[in-house]
Amino acid sequence: MIGLREIQAARERIRSHIRQTPLARSPELDQRGVAVHLKLETLQQTGSFKIRGALNKILTLSPEARKKGVVAASMGNHAQGVALGAKLAGVPATIVMPSGASIMKLERTRSYGAAVIEEGVCFDDCLETARRLAEEKGLNFIPAFDDDEIIAGQGTIGLEILETLPEVDEVVVPVGGGGLIAGVAAALKESRPKVVVIGVQPEGADSAVLSFAQKRRVRVENPTTFADGVRVREVGERCLEQISKYVDRMVTVGDDEIASAVLSLMDHSKAVVEGAAATTLASIQTGQAGRPGRQTVLILSGGNIDFTQVSRILSRGLAKMGRLAQIRLLLPDIPGTLVALLGVVKKEGANVVDIEHDRVFFEGPVNTTQVRLTLETRGWDHIASVLRTMELAGYRPEKV
Repeated sequence: MIGLREIQAARERIRSHIRQTPLARSPELDQRGVAVHLKLETLQQTGSFKIRGALNKILTLSPEARKKGVVAASMGNHAQGVALGAKLAGVPATIVMPSGASIMKLERTRSYGAAVIEEGVCFDDCLETARRLAEEKGLNFIPAFDDDEIIAGQGTIGLEILETLPEVDEVVVPVGGGGLIAGVAAALKESRPKVVVIGVQPEGADSAVLSFAQKRRVRVENPTTFADGVRVREVGERCLEQISKYVDRMVTVGDDEIASAVLSLMDHSKAVVEGAAATTLASIQTGQAGRPGRQTVLILSGGNIDFTQVSRILSRGLAKMGRLAQIRLLLPDIPGTLVALLGVVKKEGANVVDIEHDRVFFEGPVNTTQVRLTLETRGWDHIASVLRTMELAGYRPEKV
């Protein structure tokens, strides 16, 4: 198992090549008396913590092994970490990524000089190809998480947290395959055993949570979550050993809650994060982590969000927060009725984002039309007020 000694050695090995990322106090995100601090791994050169473990692994290779080159499988962040780590160490790199990977992550991986092979639809497909290439071409395989040097590299985050905030009470960590929490938890617990370590996974990709509860590795055959950085079928074997020894609790959050957390971080802390990183704040917002009076650190593991996904995440997040609402109702299909309805909306101070008419595909009288209003609102109380005002005006609104 990996402990404090190995993590300290990893830190000395990679110190000159990576950024010691800030630990930012964020009072705007405080919940129920929990003092929130953000560990901004989004500010690493690759936009993710993955460079730490990847570089540590590469630097432990012998000169002869480095000449042969490295190969890795990744959804995106590990790809960039290995690509940059290999570039810094002067080692050729080949990265296998799924065909549906973010275009941004594909291009950034190539920009660090790595050869990229697109194959398969998920991480496990890429993993099979990468292992085959390692065997056929004699390349050094760089695991995404289930490896001692990878775990030790990721654990350096824990050392930085303790140095910056010695009084830390609790650290919340996003979990996919488990490499990050395995290293961070070891660094924290062996340095300050009273620190509470909590791991978070999406509800649809909860292998580590199930494995932690059942004390054995549990495989999730079809993980489902938009947080692709933690969409993994099975927690690592070495990682689970570390998690079982050092981690206090494991919890899950839903995709809508993750989307809401992405929005909260943008809105209140001006931090742009991917879904995997936002799981930590989601656990605070849902009351599964954080206790009153505690100094709680949320590890924001990465900021490599695909901007084509941002609008969808923001819309879901706004709806979850009551800042966006859709209302459906029937109107007489005669001139002036829509104007009258919009007058009610104006009176309530809601903003119309979109209007949709349906005169055919709905159940109702022939002389009516179904109208869907998408409104920008101030919250759930405001939505309730809009509905009440519509009812008083004689309408029968239904929130979709």
